[in-house]
Amino acid sequence: MRGLTWDHPRGYAPLDELTRLDLAGSNPYGDVPEPIVWDRQPLEGFESEPIAKLCETYDVLVIDHPGLGAAVDALVPMEELFEPDELAGFRAGAVGRTWDSYHLEGRQWALPLDAATQVAVARPGVETPATWLETVEFAKGTRTALCLGGPHAFLMFCALCSGDFLDAEEGIRALELMAELLGLADRKVSPLNPIGVLDAMAAGGPEYCPLVYGYVTYPLTFSDAPSWPGRPPGSVLGGTGLAVSGRRIGAIRDTVRVQLRRLLSEPVQTRLFPATGGQPAARAAWEPPTAREAGGDAHTSAAFCRGTRATMEAAWIRPRFPGYIALQERSSALIREGLLARVPARDLLRDLHDEWRHA
Repeated sequence: MRGLTWDHPRGYAPLDELTRLDLAGSNPYGDVPEPIVWDRQPLEGFESEPIAKLCETYDVLVIDHPGLGAAVDALVPMEELFEPDELAGFRAGAVGRTWDSYHLEGRQWALPLDAATQVAVARPGVETPATWLETVEFAKGTRTALCLGGPHAFLMFCALCSGDFLDAEEGIRALELMAELLGLADRKVSPLNPIGVLDAMAAGGPEYCPLVYGYVTYPLTFSDAPSWPGRPPGSVLGGTGLAVSGRRIGAIRDTVRVQLRRLLSEPVQTRLFPATGGQPAARAAWEPPTAREAGGDAHTSAAFCRGTRATMEAAWIRPRFPGYIALQERSSALIREGLLARVPARDLLRDLHDEWRHA
């Protein structure tokens, strides 16, 4: 079978390790009738390559939920692969709203594999602020970066609005805060994507970023995102799920079920993923009483999950209608350019609402 994942170790290392063990002839995580050989695409491929097009080549795909709206005709709903009781068990075992992010039009189109959301990150030893008002004061005396590359300016805006960016008061407050923080932030690092921002921080650059998608693989300290008074941390759900192409499902149905069951199993999610730099979607990995006592990678993964759990539980699910990804890109460019040009927040919000109505 052919699979497609993304080209960061978090995306491919656990999958490649399972395939390596399969090809070696003895896999402690369980044997399968046929291994998956995984290809990789750039992280940006989630936005640039339609899932339906990729389904013409691949049997199993690691996908991002915002692309689902244009892809359902090419995918096999999980209700056609698993019985209701088994799906209910998968759902109960998923952290936060990761399961719901792949549920659309009354059917489940993917199973949560990797869990991520925007969180705060700092170099080790840096004490971070808890609220957005404190973050502004903190940034006046600390080397700070934002994460505004690609779709991430719009995603930060959505996080600050808790998804309700059509509300004028929420939208203006969010844009004004972003403008104030950008005026205090590192202008070289802030236009980068999450990997670029985290690379710069790990290399001795900025000490703090208040909102960026977390990657357990970095030697940085991740914690819950800042919040507005009286609210939970605002964040936009990321992560990935396992989807199955319908291109030759009749020939691989039984084999693909075995593969998906193993990838979601507790041993793979709680042991193999932390050991290989993965970021599991299993609730058991985010509430790990045993991992807290472990050392090495398991300890690092447990600390990451423990420090960001509240943000993960509260994260907002993006829309998934056809055309949403293009809207996300256009809106992000509007925000970046508007902030740099110091466009008044009310005018910038009007342009964003025009984009939404058009989409």
